[in-house]
Amino acid sequence: MSTLVIYSTLTGNTRKIAEAIYEVISGEKKIADVKDIINIDKLEKYDKIIFGYWVDKGDADERIKKIMEKVKNKTVGAFGTLGAEPESEHAKKCMEKVKEFLEKNGNKVEREFICRGAIDPKLLDKFRKIGMSGHHASTPENERRWAEAAKHPDENDCENAKKIFKGF
Repeated sequence: MSTLVIYSTLTGNTRKIAEAIYEVISGEKKIADVKDIINIDKLEKYDKIIFGYWVDKGDADERIKKIMEKVKNKTVGAFGTLGAEPESEHAKKCMEKVKEFLEKNGNKVEREFICRGAIDPKLLDKFRKIGMSGHHASTPENERRWAEAAKHPDENDCENAKKIFKGF
């Protein structure tokens, strides 16, 4: 059984989680690869694929979605990183969108995971400069949330991802 852990990353957060998942899968003596989407080749040679994404506008980023849409009728897993709390409604809705997207091509989503990750500093600068409103406004509460997100993914996040994907 061969497994691919494929990920898209903007700040390195998703790569960190991908490498943790790869560590647990490859340690189980399975044939496994971990690749950034820029290094992807033949997806059909893998029995299982685990997709890693960063959340963009409440969904998986477009680069990984282009790869996801090519995969049909496989057992898959998905994991993501985002600036919000992983227990939030925002995170749950994002995971549900990703699951539905993968299932529409006949894939069976066997495992899912999401955790906090640092937000791209360029994006935070944009939020602050153009005076975003609502969820992205530069309020004291959001500044606190963004500072907390900057500490992730941490070792605990990596260990939690390993637990979820162990045995995949």
